[in-house]
Formats: sequence, C-alpha cells, structure tokens
Amino acid sequence: MRTATRPLTAAAFAVVVASASLSLAGGSAYADSSPTPPPNSALEVYPSSATPGTEVTVNTLACGPGGSAGGDASAVGAGAFRLAVGTHQEVVVGQFKVPSSASPGTYAIRAKCANGEEVSGDLVVSLTAAKEQVHPKGHVKTGVGGALGPDPVQTAAGVAALAVAAAGGTWLLHRRARGDGI
Repeated sequence: MRTATRPLTAAAFAVVVASASLSLAGGSAYADSSPTPPPNSALEVYPSSATPGTEVTVNTLACGPGGSAGGDASAVGAGAFRLAVGTHQEVVVGQFKVPSSASPGTYAIRAKCANGEEVSGDLVVSLTAAKEQVHPKGHVKTGVGGALGPDPVQTAAGVAALAVAAAGGTWLLHRRARGDGI
C-alpha cells in the first residue's frame, strides 16, 4: 500500500504546483495597466507627439514627495507653467497648450524643481495627429481562464478536474506497472 500512496502524493503535489503556476501566470493578465511613473531624472511628456492646439501634460519624480517645479515650454512657444503635486504625492504634474503658431519639429520641455533638480523631455510637434499607443484595460477573454479570473466557482471546478485527471492517470499507471491490466 505504501507504494500506491507515493504516486498519489506526487500527483496531488503536481496539481498544487500546476494550480499555483496558473495563478501566477493568470495574475499578469489582470495586472494594473496604469502607466508607470517616469524615472527620477526624466520629464515625461504626454502625448509625446502633438499638433498645434493640443493640451500637453508633463510629470516627473525628480522633485521628491510634496515638491513643486517651474516648467518652461518657451522652446515651442508656450512659455512658463507650474508643476504641482498630482494624484501621487511623489509625482509633480503640469500642463501647457501647444500654440497654434508652433512649427513642426522636436522641442525640449524643461522643468526646474524647488529642490534644484532640473529635468527635460522632448515634445514632437507635427501638423498631423499621431496615434498614441493604446493600452488594454480590464480582463482579457481568451477562453483559457485563470486562477484569478472573475468566477471562482469555475476556477475551483477546473482545479478539481485537474486533480481527478492526475489521480486517475496515476492509478492507471500503477495498475499497469503491477501487471493488473487496464
């Protein structure tokens, strides 16, 4: 009897490992898809490519938590603007409008933080609107499912089916190895 319990224990362990790996693999499909903050030394410009008349948002981590900054978009003709703490305490955010007189080209947008840090980022101005990359949000319906899916009952049923299949396969292999036949 001892030899029969080892394969069953191994099969149960395999099912647990498989369901844990499904859980980890499924987690990335449902991860928060919000944009990551810019590096400390960068000024993030969004959209990075704009047409005259577009409202542009810039942000940075360089100013530190609760910081502030003065922005300079005079290269493109927009002049000075303020950056202040946004939704996240560590990120300062500011906005300016690309003037209707702006010519196509690449312009350096700068900001100087109250703590003395200076950062810059590039803005590309064109006469035709460039399509920004769209990031998907929410659950992806692939038909594969996952351990973190929206229906825990279906997830439990899938794990149970895996366990039954593993146990049945182990039992059949054990009978075959003993010579009992199938």
